[in-house]
Formats: sequence, C-alpha cells, structure tokens
Amino acid sequence: MSLSENSGSIISQTVAENLIAAFDQRYQGEIISSFIGANHIKSILSQQDCIGIRIYNGYNAASGKMSLVLVGVDKDEKELLDDGLIYDDMITCPPTCPVEGLFVKK
Repeated sequence: MSLSENSGSIISQTVAENLIAAFDQRYQGEIISSFIGANHIKSILSQQDCIGIRIYNGYNAASGKMSLVLVGVDKDEKELLDDGLIYDDMITCPPTCPVEGLFVKK
C-alpha cells in the first residue's frame, strides 16, 4: 500500500472508544493522549511537497513515558528531515486530561 494524501480511515466513536479503552487496559499508567496545536500541524503540512504526517512512538527516558514524534512525509514516502520540522513535547494525558471526550476516567 502506498502513501497518499488520503491515507487513513474514518472510524466511529464506538470503535475509537474501544481502541482507547483496550490500550488503557493493556498499558495501564501510560500516556492516553497527546495534544499538539493546530499551528504546528499546519507548519508540518505546509512544508514543500508534504502529503501527510508520520507519527512515531518514542520513549522519553527522563519521564519514563511514551512520547509521540511527528514528521512530514513527501509523495515519494520520504520523511522531510534535515531542515524539515519534527515535533515532540506535546501536552499529554495524564496529567492534562480532557474533562469530556473519547476517554474520560471517572
């Protein structure tokens, strides 16, 4: 399967909730969600030849938690490295969790 600007699928809220709950059950105590502002997403996508974003799972040894790394990808499936924008250090849940949404612990 090749990458394109339309890669990915829309899922229902129920499927999303089930995926998130299953993750939380399997990886208790891990980060449930990460937030990055729209301006940073727009910055990645506005890079020349960028068709989407690859999201890596990373590990922050200092915090002992998972971390997401975002990088732009071009039509040749190459990551926009060197002078490209790469993001991490997002706002995570925990500790900053939504008060309502797909996954709210009660």
